Amino acid sequence: MVRTQIRLEEREHGRLKAYAHRRGISLAEAVRRGVRELLRREQAAPSRELLVRRFLAVAGRHTDERGASDVAERHDDYLAEAFGYAP
Repeated sequence: MVRTQIRLEEREHGRLKAYAHRRGISLAEAVRRGVRELLRREQAAPSRELLVRRFLAVAGRHTDERGASDVAERHDDYLAEAFGYAP
């Protein structure tokens, strides 16, 4: 482990200390768990670059490879499909 120092707002420190106390863990362990969760979420989320590429694949389209002419009406559906959330 690497020793480090952080600065917290008083309110954050108090809330974090109470969180650690309720769970029976040290303040340091509470911080480590928070950092792990933040890094896990970041790794699981698509990168901003990927999201931009997906958006640009749909944005500004005037025609669709499938010949869709309803892009103005169904843009939400097409965006969901491009982002992998097809209904």
